[in-house]
Amino acid sequence: METPAFIKSLVHDGQLLASAAEEAGPDAAVPTCPAWQVRNLLRHTGMVHRWATGFVAQGHTGYRAGAGEPDLDGDELLEWFREGHGLLVRALSEAPPDLSCWSFLPAPSPLHFWARRQAHETAVHRADAQSAAGGGPGHVAAEFAVDGVDELLSAFHARPKSRVRSETPRVLRVRATDTGDVWTVRLSAQPPHTVRTDDGPADCELSGTAERLYLTLWNRLPLEAVSVTGDTGLARLWREQSGITWSR
Repeated sequence: METPAFIKSLVHDGQLLASAAEEAGPDAAVPTCPAWQVRNLLRHTGMVHRWATGFVAQGHTGYRAGAGEPDLDGDELLEWFREGHGLLVRALSEAPPDLSCWSFLPAPSPLHFWARRQAHETAVHRADAQSAAGGGPGHVAAEFAVDGVDELLSAFHARPKSRVRSETPRVLRVRATDTGDVWTVRLSAQPPHTVRTDDGPADCELSGTAERLYLTLWNRLPLEAVSVTGDTGLARLWREQSGITWSR
């Protein structure tokens, strides 16, 4: 996917997130994030949007911590979220293609990285907001879902921070039945190593539509949403150890 497509997704999903949050109300529980209410979801995602905007708009070339979550609630919090989302969209839309700034995953350019990362950040939390509003996690386009699975497997979990480890070498395969995309994830005591091929036998395979794989691998749908064959313990290992948090 190209940078403009990610920005378009960011616009759409940010608007849907705000609408679902408004419908659910700040006190509503977020089923996909059991410790959160909708207010926590808005505070977190809005903080991340502003944090990302700082790198894009100001060209920071080194890491800078976020400003923290605001002590806002109700309509004031919702307006703060919408304002921050708009600032992020504007910063990405107006940034030069050769933007130089800090980023933390491999990408063709820093601008592409931030557009991609914030598009998926917002899509996953849009699913949270829609679940809180009682409508399920909503639709994810196949091309976007494939990209999100690839970011998660090939980028996030290639980092030393990944906790998805196995003392005995194991192989997890992920197969999108509607697009034909396949990932082979080799697990060991080191960070996982992923290739985009059907590379030899696997101990466990997760298969389903790209949309269902995206939501399941990001822990927004249960494992039962996809087909699991082989060693189900390996699928449970993913479920228990793969979560991405603000500190990870």
